Amino acid sequence: MGKTGRLYRICVFVFIVAALLLAGCGRENAHPGNEAAENLPKQEAAAQPEPAIEEKDWSHYFEGLNGAAVFYEAAENRYWVYNQELADARRSPCSTFKIVSSLIALENGIIKPGQSVREWSGEIFWNAEWNRDLDFSDAFHASCVWYFREAIDEIGKETMQKELDRLRYGNCDISDWEGRLNTNNQNPALTGFWIESSLLISPKEQADVIERIFSGETGYAEESVNQLRQVMLLSEQREAGISIYGKTGMGKAQGIVVDAWFAGFAEQDEKRVSFCVYLGETDSQNVSSMKAKEIAIKIISGYWD
Repeated sequence: MGKTGRLYRICVFVFIVAALLLAGCGRENAHPGNEAAENLPKQEAAAQPEPAIEEKDWSHYFEGLNGAAVFYEAAENRYWVYNQELADARRSPCSTFKIVSSLIALENGIIKPGQSVREWSGEIFWNAEWNRDLDFSDAFHASCVWYFREAIDEIGKETMQKELDRLRYGNCDISDWEGRLNTNNQNPALTGFWIESSLLISPKEQADVIERIFSGETGYAEESVNQLRQVMLLSEQREAGISIYGKTGMGKAQGIVVDAWFAGFAEQDEKRVSFCVYLGETDSQNVSSMKAKEIAIKIISGYWD
């Protein structure tokens, strides 16, 4: 019995060891490389510290207006922020969304710069610049809503949702596709989910999205990004070796301006800073997207002094 018992215990031990080895091989073969894949993001995250946030007193630029400004320089991994609370508050992007809708349309062949003319329907719009056939560049600079409404409809809901998720664009909510929540305009050619409707984004998120696009992080084709860059350039702002790229946006609720934006980026030599200036509803009559643009340019000029 002694020899038999020892033999039995040896057989059991060998069986257990074999079973454990096979189980280990099974796990490795079932998900090859998983351990490395799981550890890599953690290592990368550990190697990249959280961005620094420096609060700035830029109140003199805003002259009493209710607003916020965010500047982000990736090379320094630093934000400069005026009015942190408002900088983190999500609002309707309005026509600043033309930055993203242009990129998506370019990437998906909906807009081809050399063949981008769209025919005017003949409907008379409040902005005289919209009452004619327009190409991509003209429509972007005139901020023509009907042109981009057509392009967005051609992009379609499925692709648009996928691309906004890819860009991590605010709340990514396109549920009010037609823009029925807009209390200022019921003309289907002049409204949509991005105009005082379901889609919301904060000034900080605007600067982040712009940085991701132009750093190449989002993986869009270089040609698409360069075409967007070209149309965003403000030709009147090339002095002092600073190039400014951006888009205005403004939204109303029942005839009152409630959101005014200027978002983009600026470059000098190899240095790039992404920014967003936002103005919210106040009793002042000075709230406009052009005022937001004016403030942004003043801050940029001082930024490189």
